[in-house]
Amino acid sequence: LVLSISHLRVHQFMCNQNAGSSSEGTEDSDFSAEHTDSSESDAHAVRNTRLTRSSLRLSRNSQDIKESADHDESPPRTPTGNAPSSESDIDMSSPNVSHDESLAKELSLKESGLAHRPKRRRFHESYNFNMKCPTPGCNSLGHLTGKHERHFSISGCPLYHNLSADECKVKASSRDKHVEERTLSQRQDENRHSARQQAQTERQLRYKEKVTEMRRKRNSVPLKEQKDKYTEHRQTHGSSREPLLENITSDYDLELFRKAQARALDDLEKLRLQGQVTEGGNMIKTIVFGRYELDTWYHSPYPEEYARLGRLYMCEFCLKYMKSQTILRRHMAKCVWKHPPGDEIYRKGAISVFEVDGKKNKIYCQNLCLLAKLFLDHKTLYYDVEPFLFYVMTEADNTGCHLVGYFSKEKNSFLNYNVSCILTMPQYMRQGYGKMLIDFSYLLSKVEEKVGSPERPLSDLGLISYRSYWKEVLLRYLHNFQGKEISIKEISQETAVNPVDIVSTLQSLQMLKYWKGKHLILKRQDLIDDWKTKEAKRGSNKTIDSTALKWSPPKGT
Repeated sequence: LVLSISHLRVHQFMCNQNAGSSSEGTEDSDFSAEHTDSSESDAHAVRNTRLTRSSLRLSRNSQDIKESADHDESPPRTPTGNAPSSESDIDMSSPNVSHDESLAKELSLKESGLAHRPKRRRFHESYNFNMKCPTPGCNSLGHLTGKHERHFSISGCPLYHNLSADECKVKASSRDKHVEERTLSQRQDENRHSARQQAQTERQLRYKEKVTEMRRKRNSVPLKEQKDKYTEHRQTHGSSREPLLENITSDYDLELFRKAQARALDDLEKLRLQGQVTEGGNMIKTIVFGRYELDTWYHSPYPEEYARLGRLYMCEFCLKYMKSQTILRRHMAKCVWKHPPGDEIYRKGAISVFEVDGKKNKIYCQNLCLLAKLFLDHKTLYYDVEPFLFYVMTEADNTGCHLVGYFSKEKNSFLNYNVSCILTMPQYMRQGYGKMLIDFSYLLSKVEEKVGSPERPLSDLGLISYRSYWKEVLLRYLHNFQGKEISIKEISQETAVNPVDIVSTLQSLQMLKYWKGKHLILKRQDLIDDWKTKEAKRGSNKTIDSTALKWSPPKGT
């Protein structure tokens, strides 16, 4: 009650002071007039008068604090960031101030917003320092582009590229200046010359001569001291640092390479800021797979504790992924798998194909999809593998059946897709195994008595492989065809290739013409002769034998 009365008196005094009140006595008499009924009221009035005077001093002190805050003359701060209490000043000026007045002082400070001011949020509270650059001896400061303060990957590490953070910033400013100068000169050339003129300008000719002269000055034969320097650098740092690139090529070409590096890393940093690439998420650079060490091409959504490793170790039979060589060695000592799970439906020589059900062998199929994503850009299937069948091709030796490649296929495809995803392992690429996988998928379509086609959209490498396969199928069919009239439908039924794919392949080979209201297929003998020559050189080792297939279409899912 006393605390509320004191606040009421402070409010009344400030209002009356603004209205032009004369003295403190008027305030005291007005306040005591409300309680003059008995002798006890007189004593109570004297006590309230003392409280009113102390409240007046309290209001004046609070006004002084507000005025000092408005004039940016804030009192010195304590280590916690709060303003020191002024209760000691009040006690010295008025030793008879009660405990209730101190409470009123604290409440007024809270209302003024000066007490218990929140701390300023520091930078390190919102920055993740758990992520570190994997380069030995690097403190994650600086960036190869010169535009960021920190980095967490090898590609953005200045130390890995034998540079310092300050050198990267200087190079970034020089690149920006060069871009501005080049843009300005291009605008001047556009103003001087019309767009139709194809001749080189004088500036372009001078620049071309300058580049030619710079490339002539390069010392093509490194000196013995430089060779020793390169050897020492490689022996000291190994693969943890980029090789020394000075004097390997001209300064102009080296600068072009550095610009391309910075530009590619800048684009990657923009994708990271947009959330499309997680920082540190693409740290898997190599995998140890059997007797091979493979460089990865793309990011794969492995668990975070594995995705941040620079190297991943895998069992080539069960596809389990591990963190170290020791764990892999212990796993291989007790792993009983020597071939993929499922049924072996094809065998000829050392080549076998296993049919793996995604519902029965879920873990194996998920590991296979994660492995495939390291080498495929367009792939979205990782964990939902139950609606798919996986056909895994292997090559056998005395140690087991080694993974060559695979393709997945929907159990019930509405559009009759015979391939959803296809991959050939990098160590078996450019050896004919990709066409064997494609040929095997069409062999299954023939047994099912269906016309098949790969799922769209195709990747760039996938389109090249399928175009090459369709070309060979059509040339083989035309070579063996002896009639006069040919039908796209008949070709499709015999080869199980979709008519749309047949027409697009004929158009790319310039073998489909429109003449006198009819579509004609031209039998180009030169293409057929080239195909026969390549077929004879390749032999029959990398072909699918339909008689070696022991398979019947699955019934239902």
